[in-house]
Amino acid sequence: QVQLVESGGGLVQPGGSLRLSCAASGGIFSFNVMGWYRQAPGKQRELVAAITSGGRPNYTDSVKGRFTISRDNAKNTVYLQMNSLKPEDTARYYCNVLPVIQNYWGQGTQVTVSS
Repeated sequence: QVQLVESGGGLVQPGGSLRLSCAASGGIFSFNVMGWYRQAPGKQRELVAAITSGGRPNYTDSVKGRFTISRDNAKNTVYLQMNSLKPEDTARYYCNVLPVIQNYWGQGTQVTVSS
């Protein structure tokens, strides 16, 4: 059974940093593109960053230069280092494969950027 468990969210002031983790089980990790998604209240879920099985990253324009996605295939874990956080980064963050498989969504982790 596939399970994705996100962690690392919290409340941070503008300009601060957080590191999110997503632990994957169920044999889906090594050969898949993994993505970090976020959903703010009243908005659609959006793809923030993705990384291939070989470690090549890609980012949405709004986070380029501030967020870094990485993965540890041995640990079946994908990370999202978020620096220079802005209030507009406030959202619930999720990981999933790319393209998304609906049954894989986990609970996500809440990131709140506020002074």
